[in-house]
Amino acid sequence: MSETVLPQDDVQSTPEAAVLPAPKKSGRGAAGIAVVALLLGAAGVAVGGWSAWQLRQLQAGHQAQSGQLQALDNQTQALSQGEQALTTRLGTLPSADELEERRRLVAQLQGDQQRLSQRLESVLGASRKDWRLAEAEHLLRLASLRLSALQDIVSAKALVQGADEILREQDDPSAFAAREQLAKSMASLNSVEQPDRTGLFLQLGALRDQTVGLSALAPEFQAQGDAERVRLADDGDRWEQWWAKISSYFRVDFRPDENIRPLLAGQSLNQVRLALSLALEQAQWAALNGEPKVFGQALDEARSILLASFNQDNTESRSMLARIDELKGQPVSVVTPDLNSSLEAVQNYLEHRHMPAEALMTQPGAQPKQEARP
Repeated sequence: MSETVLPQDDVQSTPEAAVLPAPKKSGRGAAGIAVVALLLGAAGVAVGGWSAWQLRQLQAGHQAQSGQLQALDNQTQALSQGEQALTTRLGTLPSADELEERRRLVAQLQGDQQRLSQRLESVLGASRKDWRLAEAEHLLRLASLRLSALQDIVSAKALVQGADEILREQDDPSAFAAREQLAKSMASLNSVEQPDRTGLFLQLGALRDQTVGLSALAPEFQAQGDAERVRLADDGDRWEQWWAKISSYFRVDFRPDENIRPLLAGQSLNQVRLALSLALEQAQWAALNGEPKVFGQALDEARSILLASFNQDNTESRSMLARIDELKGQPVSVVTPDLNSSLEAVQNYLEHRHMPAEALMTQPGAQPKQEARP
């Protein structure tokens, strides 16, 4: 570096000139320096605070990054474990050739299952028809039984009609003969009138209820001169009054116009009522069971009890006797038609229904093929 040499005059004059104004300039410079120092200090503090804040932000970001790195590490470990598990499972899975073989077996199994379901539907359809036809046969047997045991025409009609409906559902032309026979049986049943057994039973029950209040009529005997004797007794003759009193208890007549029955009372009357009630109850049983002989005998017995034990001048006994005579003429049994022909026709239809298949199986020329021997 080159130094500039000032002249002495200038050097000597310069300190003097500089010394004189020095006090004023030093005060202003110190203040400016202090201000600058303060500004520099404030700037330094600001820079330090900003640096500290930045450091804290960097530390927080570092911690967040550390947490993310830890989470990524955990996920990486989980993925590694999942990969190992998948690798293990893939090792246990069959090969492509085995999968193809299994797919072929599944397709074959589905085809076999479909064919089996079709065969099952055909078998079940045939079995349902067989069940329905067996039900028709059972209905005819039940109708025949009700006719023979109970003479129930109404129930027999319903059962035969049900059997005909089952044959109609089959829609089989070979069932024509069976349905024709069923139609004949139905016509025979329609021509027979069902007796009102329930009505007879109830009417006889009403007559049984009347036997409880049935009472015998006391016989009275009126001889000639009774009216005159009663008139004299009323006039005041003591002897006539006494004779009229005695005459009310007993009479003696050697020429009676009609027989006088003894008066029933007490236990004897109850026994007669019981006998009459039992006869009517027997008639009820005969009416329900269709026994005309027993029915007639029971009503005859009830009629004889009324005639023998009760006076016909009694209104109750006379009306009961007339009612018994009216009920005796009511029918309690009918001649039922025979359903055996219809039953046989249905049985023949059931036998011939499977005849074609059985005939094919039992043909004499149908023999199993034998293997050719070398």
